[in-house]
Amino acid sequence: QTCALPISAGKKEAEPTVLSLAQLLEKQPPTAPPCLVEPGLLPPQGILFVGGEPKVGKSLLVANLALSLAAGLDRTGFSIPTPRRVLVCQFELPIPQFVSRVATMRRVMNSAADQNLFVDTRATGHLLNAPQGLNHFLAAARAAAAEIIVLDPLYSTHDQDENDTRAMAALCQSLLRLREASRAALVVVHHVRKSIGRHEIGSAFRGASALHAVGDSYVLLTRPSPQLPTIELRFQFRYAAAQPPRLLQLDPRTLWFSSAGSPPASAAPRRKVEKMDVTQALTEIGDQARYNQLRDQIMTTTECSKRTAQLAISAACQQGSIVQTNGQYRLPL
Repeated sequence: QTCALPISAGKKEAEPTVLSLAQLLEKQPPTAPPCLVEPGLLPPQGILFVGGEPKVGKSLLVANLALSLAAGLDRTGFSIPTPRRVLVCQFELPIPQFVSRVATMRRVMNSAADQNLFVDTRATGHLLNAPQGLNHFLAAARAAAAEIIVLDPLYSTHDQDENDTRAMAALCQSLLRLREASRAALVVVHHVRKSIGRHEIGSAFRGASALHAVGDSYVLLTRPSPQLPTIELRFQFRYAAAQPPRLLQLDPRTLWFSSAGSPPASAAPRRKVEKMDVTQALTEIGDQARYNQLRDQIMTTTECSKRTAQLAISAACQQGSIVQTNGQYRLPL
């Protein structure tokens, strides 16, 4: 005759979810763990948003960062205290093309990142805001024992309206659930609004009002000048002082960004671009110019935003300072 076992026998009791302050303090490490990327760019289990205009180099920079984290090497000008296990979920390139890109980057460090960098080859088609999709990303993170998860880009992980604050807030809750269940930090590539101010950073991202509730740090990539092969990084941290902007330059042979110094101190902001600036920019180009040429020249010579240059061209046309004919702009005869 056998004795019946209690129903709870053999099952691990669930840990309590409501703890006193004393119990929480007992669980605290004696010293705060270091950030995964210093100084303060990616805290443990933090969320870093990386954004910028299309084709500015967001995915290349994040791939550089993922390899640096996996290898534990300071390759992009940021301090990486120790190697980390990184899971990349990218949706823009076919896997063979992505692997080819990473293989080019890998040549500068040989096999240092090989055992710590993982790629979710089935990420496409899974949505974070759907239970099945969230479970897929959690399973991938557990398979890699990931300490950091890269999502590139965010808009490929959901089907929400990014202009709807409530929809974006729900998506942010999915990001939080992914972070909590995986106990990993998140690096999220996201796009920005079409027209942003010179000093906007966190508020430049689409759905920024919702993202502000979950993001720990933000990096914004911009091109100081269309003619220069450099990008400018600007930072905003939730729990630390922001770092000064820095310039990076891409080596097209290795696909690595490297430091190009600090951007020059900005002059006092100009209230507007004068019509003389528009005619001068057109004169410097030649007898005539297409819209994009003229706009970029104005941005370069006056250090104004794209929106300001567009408004200046429109005003100059209305005032008769320049003339538009068959898609070309010229001075009046």
